[in-house]
Amino acid sequence: MAGEAASALGLSMAVLAERADDAACPVAAEVVLGSPFVAEDLRAFTARCAVVTFDHEQVDLEIVRALEGGGAVLRPGADAFELAVDKGRMRTVLDGAGVPVPAFAVVEPGEHAADAVAAFAATLGWPVVLKAARGGYDGKAVWTVRDRAEAEAVLRRVSGRVVVEELVPIDAELAVVVVRSPSGASAAWPAVETAQVDGVCREVLVPGRLARDVVEAAAALGQKVAEIADAVGVMAVELFSARGGLLVNEIATRPHNSGHWTIEGAVTSQFENHLRAVLDLPLGSTAPQHPEVASVNVFGGSAGDEPARLLARGLAVEDAHVHLYGKAARPGRKLGHVTVCGEEAGVVRSRAWSAAIALGTPVPDGFDLPHGVTP
Repeated sequence: MAGEAASALGLSMAVLAERADDAACPVAAEVVLGSPFVAEDLRAFTARCAVVTFDHEQVDLEIVRALEGGGAVLRPGADAFELAVDKGRMRTVLDGAGVPVPAFAVVEPGEHAADAVAAFAATLGWPVVLKAARGGYDGKAVWTVRDRAEAEAVLRRVSGRVVVEELVPIDAELAVVVVRSPSGASAAWPAVETAQVDGVCREVLVPGRLARDVVEAAAALGQKVAEIADAVGVMAVELFSARGGLLVNEIATRPHNSGHWTIEGAVTSQFENHLRAVLDLPLGSTAPQHPEVASVNVFGGSAGDEPARLLARGLAVEDAHVHLYGKAARPGRKLGHVTVCGEEAGVVRSRAWSAAIALGTPVPDGFDLPHGVTP
């Protein structure tokens, strides 16, 4: 999707890909095969580019810092990445800057780790949430534990630091996507309500059930986090609405699933604005173009059907904008998304889900589908 935005702007986008069939390769002007975890591969790639940006946070910070020290232009830079990849540092820095986060403690590995978790739980009560400080996304490396025995079982499987957090009584989950340029100019798209199943985003609703004051508070909080991180490009800030306020849960220093709706739903998409930002070009308007937007992710089902083979069924749904990522289908894999824009919240949500199901997306057990939509 970034490649499509680059083409529209007349930009030449090169991709460093580990395999020639990676999803971005068909839309790239140039494909370089290599690994971002191999210093020489990344060094040779950066030498070909005016600016290098990233589509995930799983990077080697030492390599990134060394390249920055050698004069390569990497946006975002290593400092912003470190906040995204190290949950312990992210919690500590944001808490120290006065940003509301769940109650937490960083636990060092070793024989006293279980004691530290138990001491935290003694104050706030079981259950608690354990997260690997590094690694993990979409619900991976996150565990809810009910007692010390369960905590010890998790700690035996984790080699590094963990973050222990309170189990927040969530009223709603939301996200705000912010864009920021090297000169400090920034903008935010409206906050969205998200529905997560097992830590994976299933749908994004704009504005969903969110009141105007919550949307405004989320935008201000997202821009504050981006400024603290010294982010360049797009940053997504995932939030909990709980106890009458907002808490920062996670951050991502890249275009994000919660912002895919902006392709059709906003004046400027997150992908175009990400490119504008990393190239220090004027930012585009983030205003929505429709009163209501629903975006539903397309997942692989147990039958292993390729959504592309079901494309006609998905496009038959009125107003459905289908995006398929060119990934090989397998059960539970995120393969694309569908966005529907319109005037009525119920209508756009029903149509988005109808199209996603037509493309083979399984419905999670117990998920509250829109009225009239069946798996």
